[in-house]
Amino acid sequence: MLAIIKTGGKQYKVEKGDKIKVEKLEGKESDKITFSEVLFLGDEKIAKVGAPLIKAAKVEAKILKQGKGKKVWGVKHKAKKRYKVKFGHRQNFTEVEILRLAN
Repeated sequence: MLAIIKTGGKQYKVEKGDKIKVEKLEGKESDKITFSEVLFLGDEKIAKVGAPLIKAAKVEAKILKQGKGKKVWGVKHKAKKRYKVKFGHRQNFTEVEILRLAN
């Protein structure tokens, strides 16, 4: 069974047992969470496509880890003004394991 969920402004293709990193979600490690914004649910034989969401469909997951990603460097620069600033950013993420796809 396959599902496409939406969280944090992004879409993720998931199956049971998958481990994915998503935008930071509230909760502690080993907490269970539910994704209710399911866009697609199905397999080779049957498929349900939402318009835009499938009602009563949900994906259950368990939080494995809260963390920060690798540092990404950026530069602000203004031409001919002797202005240049280098900055770094580390995005927060939540790693989840998909437990169950429910219709």
